[in-house]
Amino acid sequence: MTAPLMTLTWTDHLTGRQGFLVVDRLVRGVSSGGLRMRAGCTLDEVTGLARGMTMKEALHYNPEGRYVPLGGAKGGIDCDPREPGAYELLVRYLRAMRPYVETLWTTGEDLGLTQDLVDRAAAEAGLVSSVQAVYPLLDDEATARRRLADAFALEVDGIGLDELVGGCGVAESALAALDRAGVAYKGTRVAVQGLGTMGGATARFLTRAGLTVVAVADIKGTISNPAGLDVEELLSARDAYGTVDRSVLGPDDRELPGDAWLSADAEVLVPAAVSYVIDTDNQERITARWIVEAANMPVLLEAEELLATRGVTVLPDVVVNSGTNAWWWWTLFGDIQADADEAFAHTRRSMRALVEQMLARADRDGTTPRAAAHSIVADRLPVIAERFGWYR
Repeated sequence: MTAPLMTLTWTDHLTGRQGFLVVDRLVRGVSSGGLRMRAGCTLDEVTGLARGMTMKEALHYNPEGRYVPLGGAKGGIDCDPREPGAYELLVRYLRAMRPYVETLWTTGEDLGLTQDLVDRAAAEAGLVSSVQAVYPLLDDEATARRRLADAFALEVDGIGLDELVGGCGVAESALAALDRAGVAYKGTRVAVQGLGTMGGATARFLTRAGLTVVAVADIKGTISNPAGLDVEELLSARDAYGTVDRSVLGPDDRELPGDAWLSADAEVLVPAAVSYVIDTDNQERITARWIVEAANMPVLLEAEELLATRGVTVLPDVVVNSGTNAWWWWTLFGDIQADADEAFAHTRRSMRALVEQMLARADRDGTTPRAAAHSIVADRLPVIAERFGWYR
């Protein structure tokens, strides 16, 4: 595996806290990848995420589409976003990264940050937009920017479209796996770790498809009900960080320890919060048949190998949670318009096709879905480079 194109460590002159930027690859001189803020964020973590973004971009390559996949990148700041002064730190980081955001790194929300917060901090840092590096690649910049702004202004049931498309993609990935295995939606149980943007939307779409969410976990612990939780009630009682107000719990809902979601009596587990949450020790507690990686890198590779020997299928993050990133570019480049129905339909169609291709490749090669996704990327990167040039 080749080294990243660029690795940068930044130290804040006021607090001594560190931030990172890793550009794994450029395509047409530009890369794509979100910015996360969490206590304990490391350069190694950001490097892995940047490589994952290269893969996500390549997996969505469609030679007939207007959206041309970009290279992969990622930013990270080692700070709890709830701490006093976290926003000011974010502004200083973006001010320091301004030359890269202006020219080669398009970014947006990731763990610990919302898009509104990133946009506000970017403006304060003197940036036109967090994705302005891609503007020179657009045929009609003004129309494209207006189309993306209109899409971000859309709401569905009072929730921004941008907060829903990623979860729509995760849910469709799970549904595609169930369909391929001939498993009915009704009666299939789900446990979700994290009720933030991605986890909350995933829980909503899976519930509406007919599945039963029996456990959800947030920073306070796990909420469980074997008969099914009222997902809409829980989502309406979240704070900005995805923490549920326990006063809304039903009489049959139970509060359990934070890691109880791992051993929930469910067929599908959706880790949608932090990285590295499933390791070689706690994987033994999992009885689910599928793990659907809504978060980035939630399952350690060593744990995934052990899970595979027990017949547990991990649907990898590089495929499963790639819908949000792709939706940005489908909209900006004009493959879809600022329309919720079109966004959901395009996301479902694209994610289902990608998951089915990955699972078919895994069956054919006798490998895991992750290995199959890597093989698809290995096939596509040279094609993209041949068409648009090599930047290594």
